Amino acid sequence: MASSSKVKKTVRTASGLKRARQDIKLNAANTALRSHFRTVIKNVQKAVIAGDKPKAAELFKTAQSVIDSVADKGIFHKNKAARHKSRLSAKIKALAA
Repeated sequence: MASSSKVKKTVRTASGLKRARQDIKLNAANTALRSHFRTVIKNVQKAVIAGDKPKAAELFKTAQSVIDSVADKGIFHKNKAARHKSRLSAKIKALAA
């Protein structure tokens, strides 16, 4: 039985209610950042597939800051961020050859 099918218990304490409210806001913020992370990576990959090295390099510069900020906020591990940056950089460098 999946845990998502269970009915969530409602909290009764004031601190629990506040925590539930905060969790909703944090979840929405994290979801938006995760989506932005995926979008910037896809944009760089599309430019690489198209063979447009200057555009890919420019998009990669903006993607780096987004990837780092997501890692700093703890949404993804720093090693995952480094792995994405490394792979994108390698794809861009391969366009020259």
